[in-house]
Amino acid sequence: MATEKQPVAVLVGVQLTDVSAEDFASSLEELRRLAQTLGFRVLGQVTQARPSLAPAAVLGEGKLRELARLTGGTGVVPSGVPERPGRRAAPDEDPEDVRDPGDAEDAEGAEDAEDAKDAKGAEGAPEASVVVVDHELSPTQARNLERATGAEVLDRTAVILEIFHRHARSREAKLQVELARLAYVAPRLRAGRSKGDRQQGGIGGKGAGESSAELERRHVRDRMAELRRELQALSTEQSQRRARRQESLRVALVGYTNAGKSSLMRALTGSEVLVADKLFATLDTTVRPLAPESHPRVLVSDTVGFIKRLPHDLVASFRSTLDEAREASLLLHVVDASDPAFRAQRAVTLDVLAELGAAELPTRLVLNKCDRLSPEELSALGLEVSDAWQVSARDPARVASLREAILAHFEARMSGGSLRLSHAQLGLLGTVHERCRVLSEAWDEAGVTFQVRALPADLARLRAQLDRD
Repeated sequence: MATEKQPVAVLVGVQLTDVSAEDFASSLEELRRLAQTLGFRVLGQVTQARPSLAPAAVLGEGKLRELARLTGGTGVVPSGVPERPGRRAAPDEDPEDVRDPGDAEDAEGAEDAEDAKDAKGAEGAPEASVVVVDHELSPTQARNLERATGAEVLDRTAVILEIFHRHARSREAKLQVELARLAYVAPRLRAGRSKGDRQQGGIGGKGAGESSAELERRHVRDRMAELRRELQALSTEQSQRRARRQESLRVALVGYTNAGKSSLMRALTGSEVLVADKLFATLDTTVRPLAPESHPRVLVSDTVGFIKRLPHDLVASFRSTLDEAREASLLLHVVDASDPAFRAQRAVTLDVLAELGAAELPTRLVLNKCDRLSPEELSALGLEVSDAWQVSARDPARVASLREAILAHFEARMSGGSLRLSHAQLGLLGTVHERCRVLSEAWDEAGVTFQVRALPADLARLRAQLDRD
């Protein structure tokens, strides 16, 4: 049985004036990984330095023709779509003289035939069928790029949304992704696609009715409203589950996508959570107890990963899922220490946490994948971030040390005290062992006295409950 041919993509990036060469290269490499996560084979990339994106088609004329040689397009936006909206040629001026300032710098490169040679397959056919752009495109820019290249065009937001769509497993994740996708699609619906055909309207068929595009937009709005209602109901259920866990110590793993959170989750809890070396493998929050189980009990949750320029609609849709992080007792900010870009990734995570209202929570930095670093590199990192915990999810000894560090973090916040239970209150024995670390117990004819260590709030709640009983 024949296998489906792997789609081929070419990347497009514009280095804006306020973006450093290092950040630009990092962003393009991340775009490459996003494209590969979708199953694309990346043929190459077309880049340009400009003060801003070209209003019509992102790139200047020369670079647009260079891109088209990789896709088999004409490299020209068909007539009827002005290159620069708002800038018209004077009556005595040749329209060809009205050009974008960024076109001159790439005109010479557009004549280079080597790229065209490399882009041809065995039979001379252009290989790239998809153009992936490292920016958010307006509907007009995307449409013009498609017309100039003859290829499907995806901007960065569309790529991330498609990855989320493919990886969503639970009902809640599927609803969240569908809502974000519709929010992205809604402003891109246009009348031109349906030729403005109108449906018969009014009583007895009188009246202009709605155009096909208007009808489609209304269906999208109705579906979005329905999704919000369903998500609100699911959010209420989740809030109730979190309320039942409120008195437990909770650790949330947060960080950039593919930093190794799920691997660390599996190592800390012994659970069979999905582990995959790809972006956004985890979209659903998973909660499991720390293993071996501790007293008091500590719950660990794995959360969806973050990424640079994570679409706002996705952050909004996944807000209820990310509440698990906002309500945690301790955040473990996991970074891939072997990734040269981890410092920028750390900054992105901090920005998203601030947006979620979780910036002030107790947080510890966890440098993961330290097995990939040399002793010298580890030593340098230790000097740079002296308070970070260095681990590797593949090293049981380091995982055990991380577990002890988590328990020590909570232990430092505990205080000692005694709890007295009568025989009539022995039903609370499990609760005492779950919320406290029992140092000793002394039984007598009237009941039992425990010497314990617990968080002050937990100790106060237990004493109040015993007084009521």
